[in-house]
Amino acid sequence: MARQNKPIRSDIAWSTRDRIEVRGKDLPNEILGHMNLGDLAYLQLTGKAPTEQQSKVFNAIVITLVEHGITPSALAARITYAGAPESLQAAVAAGLCGLGTVFVGSMEGASKMLYEALPDPKADVDLDALADQVVADFRGRKQIIPGLGHPLHKPVDPRTPRLFQIAEENGLSGRYVDLMQRIAAKAEAASGKQLPINATGAIGAICCEFGFPWKIVRGFGVMARAIGLVGHILEESENPMGVEIWQRVEDEATAHIRPE
Repeated sequence: MARQNKPIRSDIAWSTRDRIEVRGKDLPNEILGHMNLGDLAYLQLTGKAPTEQQSKVFNAIVITLVEHGITPSALAARITYAGAPESLQAAVAAGLCGLGTVFVGSMEGASKMLYEALPDPKADVDLDALADQVVADFRGRKQIIPGLGHPLHKPVDPRTPRLFQIAEENGLSGRYVDLMQRIAAKAEAASGKQLPINATGAIGAICCEFGFPWKIVRGFGVMARAIGLVGHILEESENPMGVEIWQRVEDEATAHIRPE
């Protein structure tokens, strides 16, 4: 039997010789000069222009993730650029490939954890008991709780209280933010270690307040960090460190097997 074709459909954008429309808005006349990059990203994702409050919070989320210094993703981009300066996009892609459960992408895990623990934010459940259960479940599986802890920022990740403040001021701080804070407190008590809510944990919780599907949340880090990586590559082109890093690592890593 011949295969039945399924409808091919996209609601995002279309263009003709003299018109470009994105999510129902005319690009030159309704978007250019009217929307910032974060607002356009929100429109692209949701099909709706953000309210003033949503704009402030969403822009804060993505701006938070643009830059964090000479991180593994920045190093990967710089070293790739050192080897292939003709391919800026490959260097950016190399840096983005490392955004996962340890760096940046952990906000996906945080939002997934919160949605699974509290599928309905209006449900009449004891958040304190729920936080206890989440911590117990992760400890029982000997898994790291996503969104908690940071190798540098202790006892507080300075980005987190500001993100929560912006969310609170704009009506996007609800039971998911509350639950994340309770989970952090329970995890610290159970482990005896400092486990601050890191920026990605805060973002994961706020993304749940927006109602974004957990499977797309890592994408916010991808789009934001791409901007930061372009900045690193520009600096690398003007004041390179990639080759120097390679040579220093090579020297130190093999010093013990080299003849004196």
